[in-house]
Amino acid sequence: MKDDNIQDLSWDEWDELQRPAPEVTDFDRVVDEAISRRGFLGGLLAFGSGAAVMGTGLLKSSTALADAHGAFGFTPIPAFTDNTIHVPEGYEWKVVARWGDALFSDAPSYEDGHGVDGSDRIFGENTDGMDLFVLEDGREVIAINHEYVNPGINIAADAEGRDAYTPEEIQTLMNLQGVTVMEIADSGNGYEVVVDSPYNRRIHHNTPMMISGPAAGHDMLKTSADPTGTVVLGTMNNCGSGRTLWGTYMTCEENFNGYFGTTAEMEDQKPIELPDDFSRYGIGVNSRYQYETLQDRYDIVKEPNEPYRFGYVVEIDPADPEAMPVKRTALGRFKHENAAMAQAEDGRIVVYMGDDERGEFMYKYVSNGTWAPGEPTDGLLDDGTLYAAVFNTDGTGQWVALTPESTGMDAAMICILTRQAASAVGATTMDRPEWIAVSSTLPEAYCCLTNNSRRAPGFTNAGGDPAEPIAGSPNPREENRYGQIVRWRPDGADHGADTFAWDLYVMAGNPVVGLGPYAGSENVNEGNMFNSPDGMVVDSKGLIWIQTDGDDSNEGPYAGMGNNQMLVGHPETGEIARFLTGPSGCEVTGLTFNTDYTVAFAGIQHPGGTWPDGAGKPRSSVVAIWRTDGAPVG
Repeated sequence: MKDDNIQDLSWDEWDELQRPAPEVTDFDRVVDEAISRRGFLGGLLAFGSGAAVMGTGLLKSSTALADAHGAFGFTPIPAFTDNTIHVPEGYEWKVVARWGDALFSDAPSYEDGHGVDGSDRIFGENTDGMDLFVLEDGREVIAINHEYVNPGINIAADAEGRDAYTPEEIQTLMNLQGVTVMEIADSGNGYEVVVDSPYNRRIHHNTPMMISGPAAGHDMLKTSADPTGTVVLGTMNNCGSGRTLWGTYMTCEENFNGYFGTTAEMEDQKPIELPDDFSRYGIGVNSRYQYETLQDRYDIVKEPNEPYRFGYVVEIDPADPEAMPVKRTALGRFKHENAAMAQAEDGRIVVYMGDDERGEFMYKYVSNGTWAPGEPTDGLLDDGTLYAAVFNTDGTGQWVALTPESTGMDAAMICILTRQAASAVGATTMDRPEWIAVSSTLPEAYCCLTNNSRRAPGFTNAGGDPAEPIAGSPNPREENRYGQIVRWRPDGADHGADTFAWDLYVMAGNPVVGLGPYAGSENVNEGNMFNSPDGMVVDSKGLIWIQTDGDDSNEGPYAGMGNNQMLVGHPETGEIARFLTGPSGCEVTGLTFNTDYTVAFAGIQHPGGTWPDGAGKPRSSVVAIWRTDGAPVG
């Protein structure tokens, strides 16, 4: 199949081809200088809460971590490398929905195969962010993202020798991505999909949705099909998610750049001219799925404004199947990982967001209006101010407002070219700021900084030159193979504050094969080590659920780490315990709970082998996990 090598790349590798990122970020330098002032791990990791005291060492692991074990209602499990799921003793798990499962009784069965007909009436592929909602009538509805597709397991085998997909094949790929909203219920044998529920729906690459906020109607969002710039077809590369305080779902568009290309060819060996700002977002002439061969709107020469209509947070009402999704441009346009909502002391709405690409930023949106339960929500996600984070070496930070005065851009352009706006105010570039989680019990929040492969030895950049680590710089590791989690507390315990204090909650590492900074922070040990923290949720008790999307080779720097996993962290002592390991080859991503926290739902994305059926193709799935004694999970 033409360009199969491109489709086999991870999105991270794709980014490097389109827009090679800097090897060292501002945050690396901030951490490096902070450590040089205070000594490695000598106060950089730990606030003044519980056993952890800023400036007196990391965490009192010998006593405090032992005392904290009672905070976890499970016995930690070891690492595994096999092709199934493992959970602690006293817990069970069950698949709730797999790629290809029917949402409606007239949908094609997985066993019969699926072409374009009915592919928008089945559970999509590669699950990611998710949230569960309890409706007024007591029904439980779960919204789940489908980040991307693997053409190799969705397209007929005879495509391998062809130069292009057929229109039907491309339409199938479009239908299998986006979002599933479906009712689930406990049948007495665990949770199952309620087939034919009136709440079941698929939202995909051709679903109509509104554009709202400062960028709505702007000339840069107008196309031949939509001269108003207010209605767009589809949402794509739906990665992480979030939920509003008023009970709607926020799905986040991440690597949208990979869906656009062009059928135009160079003339006289001259490159095709593209808007200058395309390069900052990694938009080029090659796409991953050949959509531009089917629909002109994905051809950046024929419709150069279409890419400006993607890269937003989309609000979906899971209780109203007829409601049109809304793209909230006031929350900025970038590679949204997820959206974590909080509330300021004065009632304003706060949304924290990360831009998942090396060398990009962390953001906060603060509404101008205030909200209380039962009040209207109009304008809360359309009228407000975007901020970008600046981290200082003394453990403080500021949220710098992105305004016309600070950026030299008008309100609409700030929302369309948000990366450029954040650069204009000197925001701190970071290593892939991914999921953000707001604590339910403490005035603090966390962000996963997954890794920076450009500083791993042996990495070759898009130009073919080996990356050269800068001695003494990052994190404080020359090679950031493992990643870390940064934590911050808003001043005055108010998420609406413009200033904050920060530290590192954990620096992932491998104490079996590494020494010093490569071993990780003191709360990482042989029994809980991991790499590449990605997904993150804080539960009602304040425990931090950490999901990984890293190297599961179990070799070299990753020896002993096993498959990707889900761990639980204590916010005050820093203890981290492994709760789940996924099947080989997978990413563990997406987590939500039922109302009483007796059941957790987690996503298994791109598993290897033949999981979970034991035969045929691997199937991305959502699983339910519960304690056999009926007590809350965790």
